[in-house]
Amino acid sequence: MRSKGVDKRRQDRERMMRALVPFGASLMALAWSGAASAQTPETGQAAAPAAQQPATTGRTGAADDQDAAMGDDIVVTAQRRAENLMQTSVAASVLSGTDLANKGVLNVDALQFATPSVVVNNFGQGNNFNVRGIGKAEGNTQTTTGVINYRDGVPSFPGYFQQEPYFDVANIQVLRGPQGTIVGQNATGGAVFVNTNDPIIGGKVTGYVQGQVGNYADVGLQGAVNLPVSDTLAVRVALFGERRDGFYNITGPARKDANNDLCMAAGRVSILWKPVEGLSILSKTDVDYLDMGAYPASPYLNNFRVFPGTNTPNPNYRDLFDISANSPQEARDKFIRSILKVDYEFESGLKLRSVSGIQNGNTRYRADLDGTAAANVTFFDNVTETQFTQEFNIISPDNRRLTYIVGAFGVWNTYFFLPPFQFTTGAPAGNPATEYRLDGRNPTRSLAAFAQVGFEITPDLKLEAGGRYTDSKSTNHVDVRQYGVPLRSSQETSSDDFSYKVSLGWKVNPNHYLYGFVATGFRPGGLNVPVGLGNPAPFEPEKVTSYEAGWKATLLDGKLRTTLTGFYNDYKNFQVTIGYPDFPTFGIELNVRDKTKIYGAEAEAELRLGRFSLNAGANVLHSSVGRFFAVDSRVPPVGAAILPCNPQTGPARASCVDLNGREQTYAPNFTFNAGAEYRLTVGDDTIVPRVNYGHVAPQWATLFENNALGDRLEARNIFNAQLAWEHGSFIVTAYATNLFDQHYPGALNSRLYFAGPPQQYGVKLFKSF
Repeated sequence: MRSKGVDKRRQDRERMMRALVPFGASLMALAWSGAASAQTPETGQAAAPAAQQPATTGRTGAADDQDAAMGDDIVVTAQRRAENLMQTSVAASVLSGTDLANKGVLNVDALQFATPSVVVNNFGQGNNFNVRGIGKAEGNTQTTTGVINYRDGVPSFPGYFQQEPYFDVANIQVLRGPQGTIVGQNATGGAVFVNTNDPIIGGKVTGYVQGQVGNYADVGLQGAVNLPVSDTLAVRVALFGERRDGFYNITGPARKDANNDLCMAAGRVSILWKPVEGLSILSKTDVDYLDMGAYPASPYLNNFRVFPGTNTPNPNYRDLFDISANSPQEARDKFIRSILKVDYEFESGLKLRSVSGIQNGNTRYRADLDGTAAANVTFFDNVTETQFTQEFNIISPDNRRLTYIVGAFGVWNTYFFLPPFQFTTGAPAGNPATEYRLDGRNPTRSLAAFAQVGFEITPDLKLEAGGRYTDSKSTNHVDVRQYGVPLRSSQETSSDDFSYKVSLGWKVNPNHYLYGFVATGFRPGGLNVPVGLGNPAPFEPEKVTSYEAGWKATLLDGKLRTTLTGFYNDYKNFQVTIGYPDFPTFGIELNVRDKTKIYGAEAEAELRLGRFSLNAGANVLHSSVGRFFAVDSRVPPVGAAILPCNPQTGPARASCVDLNGREQTYAPNFTFNAGAEYRLTVGDDTIVPRVNYGHVAPQWATLFENNALGDRLEARNIFNAQLAWEHGSFIVTAYATNLFDQHYPGALNSRLYFAGPPQQYGVKLFKSF
């Protein structure tokens, strides 16, 4: 019998698709009505989507002159003021909307194939997003993230809702390394800033519309329109919709309700008001309905052609996309986010800024935990998350020898595990005596004050120093039914820290810039999920001290731009997650008292020779976790294995593993990406072939590094290709992602492999007006 939840999900999809029909008709009518007055967007104006952003977005200068040297500046704003990235003491990659489209980056998963040091492992309801080996290694609400994702200046949800599509994007700024001074206490690995297009006051009505069709019955439509209401007010409306069949061949009773059929709808309304000189008020509201259908997965052992360590063929071998399931599945997120940014600039150039954000979302996830039609192990949760953030800044003028920024920040986040006990795992499903059930709430809050000062010792030598004090608190108020036994958990933990950054930057000459800094970062402690009798101990804050040096250069008369960076990170109380023996969906967070080290180097290059352009990036990484001991819950206890295993003292034995020197999880020792294009003029038209390649080396999914249990994830080698025809305001693009159709495990969770996306191809039609 089909579940009521699945019926409701299908009804929601049908309502959404009916709503997309008039949306699509309206966009197409608007595009064609504007054809007579179609115009090229002004420099810096963003009238195109992430699918085809003007090359000037996020840059200044002659970016559109294909025969000129690369004289445009890359502008980074993540440090609260516009700065030239090539003369700033920060390691970062900036991708414009055009860059995203040309590299085939449609969502956060694909960033790993377009920027160095980034690894994304999609295991279902959340993503493991790591930068330089640090991020989020578990998809639960208790584990804090080491990479902060911002949307239009506001930190996004830290736990769920990671599949938000990129559309009408101005640029994405990926900052690498600890950002604890200005960005926030959790950014020990880095930060990602996604900036969508702002409304433009003045001029004419402008915008774009884009449709696409592809394999797996993929149909997509998006567009945006900029409405200059008056000489002080403008509105921008952007919409997105996509529908696609699932990738999987599923057998078993749940085959109709277990595929990852995609159905997404999203919209954004932006309003910019400048009522008086110096005052700017910007609001943006996003509404998203993201139905991923399901997150199918298969037992890791099915991926082996022969049993590990033997020559014996595996009779259960299957392709990652051939699975069986007997539990209905679902994966649906819906949320709303509103931000309000108010800037006031005095005649002196001093700026006052307020950025407020409020977000509310609900996620539903249902999974077949054994990944087969033989057993009946299931997981289900229904969680609502709310978050409110507020930041205030005082920003000095840019053109002074002494510059400064002073700020305060607060974030209040609450997870609501909905009653009655809509967080359930166990087997067989539906039997309270064999299930773990939970409901309640987990509120957290973090308050911070920060400041940063820059001083030009000479016109070419600049010293910067900043600090941030943070006070964090996490609370649990949950009811648990474990195997029918009622448990109550009410816990609270708090932590505070002062982090800092001191950097020195030297502009050797207009084409060479050297920098070095020492910085610290901080991740607060938290509460472990209550499992078993009694409340588990909280885990403590994690502290990192980072040393970095870099060289940025512009060579070959401005045609080649390069960066080279080296870094060394020293961790104290490093946070790791180890699974529970009886509940593989849970993990307990521990601190490693011994020293943990992560260090490496990065390089990026961008070359433009006439109509040919080339870009590349690489990262080499070494990680070594300090000594601690843990039980691998996947290995059945035998004999002495039932003896206690102290995380700090062991003793080491077969069931109490010494993990000293193990590599950090999801931290491959090498990543590489490259892309090339050539612009060929044919009459009044332009034909542009493009190719992009991303390589992520093999990586460990657990600290136990047991290849026989699927811990080693194979290398990813992903090629994307495009062929675009540009004719006036029209662009037709044939595209293919994962061109050679590599089937690779994207993540390991609960002994299941979650596959990365297979080959997808199709055609896009874009028109600006």
